[in-house]
Amino acid sequence: MNAARRSLWLLLLWTLAACSPPPLVQQQSYVFGTLVEVSVYGAPEAQARQAVAAVLARFDELHRQLHAWQPSELSRLNTALAKGERVPVSPELAAMLGDAQALSKQSNDLFNPAIGGLIALWGFHADAPQARVPDAAAIRRWVSRQPRMRDLHLENGSVWSDNPAVQLDLGGYAKGRALDDAVRILKAHGIRNALVNIGGNVIALGMHGERPWRVGIQHPRKSGTLAVLDLRAGEAIGTSGDYQRYFEAGGRRYSHLIDPRSGSPASGMQSVTVLVAGKQAGTRSDALSKPLFIDGTARLADNAARLGVSDYLAVDAAGRIHVSPAMKARLR
Repeated sequence: MNAARRSLWLLLLWTLAACSPPPLVQQQSYVFGTLVEVSVYGAPEAQARQAVAAVLARFDELHRQLHAWQPSELSRLNTALAKGERVPVSPELAAMLGDAQALSKQSNDLFNPAIGGLIALWGFHADAPQARVPDAAAIRRWVSRQPRMRDLHLENGSVWSDNPAVQLDLGGYAKGRALDDAVRILKAHGIRNALVNIGGNVIALGMHGERPWRVGIQHPRKSGTLAVLDLRAGEAIGTSGDYQRYFEAGGRRYSHLIDPRSGSPASGMQSVTVLVAGKQAGTRSDALSKPLFIDGTARLADNAARLGVSDYLAVDAAGRIHVSPAMKARLR
């Protein structure tokens, strides 16, 4: 190859490299008791890694702030609520509690972060479930006290409750809130295309090159995916399943998804996945999958319509699949 041709060849290679998009940058962590992965497409690596580091730092901050059984702002609030005390909280926590109240009201209290006492009774306030069914009388006592988010009062930066049985557990809210915060942080760092996955709760920003971000929905009883769909910009999926945190006793599976009406883990579903878009897509995808899971299949379509969820995929206790028409059109 002569010098002129070689120079032209090197120039062509340099041009192709300069025109090709930066590589996909991915980073994993372990937060909220689950695996977290942030993927950034089409941004310079240094910029992408700085943005991802800021996202993961925010996740750690939320985890420490909202932990239900280790020292945190939330656990300190729970101690005060049990004593009937009025306590100041940070503006951020006050806003989150108000948001959770609105979602609880929308769900007719099936999304109920006030039942932290019941969740603890069932042994789910531990890194590993205690694998023991509580005494039936103890369950009845908690149910009779009826802790609800409506018992909580927020005024001038302080929180108190009419019901000392209110013990807050925002485990069904925090991951969704983290997704929304991640999008805000990524945009602030100039990232246009990213996918954030917190243990199956996923939100999309932009696209993966020329195509949407493609995600799989976990099968609740088998390894691998139940279905695949493309997430458009601003869309989020949230999944509630009995395969994430559970124990088995006497041949039965008991998950952390507790029906506040009975005080026992809901047993009518294996999993429910919802797809939402728009404002607070991450938060709503996380919270609104819970009431659909808890109330089972009999009112699945009605509950979804009332909650404004048009796209859902559910697997009932017998393994039957229930898919809304809107979701069916999205699945690949």
